[in-house]
Amino acid sequence: MQNFFVKSHGLGNDYIVLNQEDISFELTEKAIIRICDVHFGIGSDGILLKVPSDKADFGLRILNPDGSEAEKSGNGLRIFSKYLYDHGFTTEKSFSIETPGGLVRAEIMEEKSNKAYMIKVDMGQAIFEAEKIPVNLEQEECIDESLPLHDKTFQINCVSVGNPHCVILVDELYEEEIKNYGSDIENHPMFPNRINVQFAKVISRNEVEIMIWERGAGWTLASGSSSCAVACTVVKRGLTDRNLTIKMPGGELAIEIDEDWQIRMTGEVREIGTGTLGAELIEDLEL
Repeated sequence: MQNFFVKSHGLGNDYIVLNQEDISFELTEKAIIRICDVHFGIGSDGILLKVPSDKADFGLRILNPDGSEAEKSGNGLRIFSKYLYDHGFTTEKSFSIETPGGLVRAEIMEEKSNKAYMIKVDMGQAIFEAEKIPVNLEQEECIDESLPLHDKTFQINCVSVGNPHCVILVDELYEEEIKNYGSDIENHPMFPNRINVQFAKVISRNEVEIMIWERGAGWTLASGSSSCAVACTVVKRGLTDRNLTIKMPGGELAIEIDEDWQIRMTGEVREIGTGTLGAELIEDLEL
C-alpha cells in the first residue's frame, strides 16, 4: 500500500515507520520535520525508514524530528522489529538489522494476541574512547570530567553505544534541570557530532532512574540507547552490577552488560495505529 505508515511507541517514545519502497515522495529534511510535527503532520519523536541492506536481513535509517539522522535507537530498533514481525516482513523470531551505528540482532521474546510485545535487542559494544565517541578531549576516556556551562559545571561521563551519550550522575532528578541545560550540553563544542544527554540517579546495585534529553528531539519519555549508555556508565564507575533495570518517565527497560561490554536490552513495544499519509500532506511536503 503506497504511503502506508505504522505508528508505535516504546515506553512513550513514539516513532512513525515507513517503507522506502512504498513512499511516493522524497523524504527530505523538510518532509521529515513536517511529518513529525504534531500540528501539521502526524506527530512523533522520529521516523524509522525500512531500507534495503546487503549486510543484514533488514536495513534501517533513523530520522530525528529536526530532520537530522541518528546512528542508532534502542526504542526505534524494538519498534522496527515489531513492525517487521507484525506486518509480515518476517516469520522468524530472530533477525539482523543494519543501522548506521552498526549491525544488531533482534529477538521477539514474547507475544500478545499473535503480535510482538517483548523484544530483546543486541545493541553491540560500548565504546569509552573519547576519540571514537567522539569527544574533544585530551584524555583517552571521558569519565568524571568537568563540563563548564555559562552558570554551572557538570561532571560528565561519555560513551558510545553506536551513538554518542553524555551521562551526568546526580543525587536527585529534576525535570526542569535537564530541560534547562539539555540543549546547551547537546550542542557544546566538546561534542563535534552533538550528543544525547542523560541525568542518572543510582537507586541500588540493580536499579537506576534517569531523565533524557535526546539529540535532535529534546525531552524524551524513554530511550533505549540512553538506557544502555547509562547502564554502561554506572557499571564502569563500579556503582552497580551488570544486570540492571533502568527506570524512565515512560517505563522500564532491562539491560544486560557482559565482561566485553556487549549490551542486550529488553523491553515492550505497543502499536498505536496504522494509516496512509494523505494526498494533501504529501502535496505540502513537495511545496
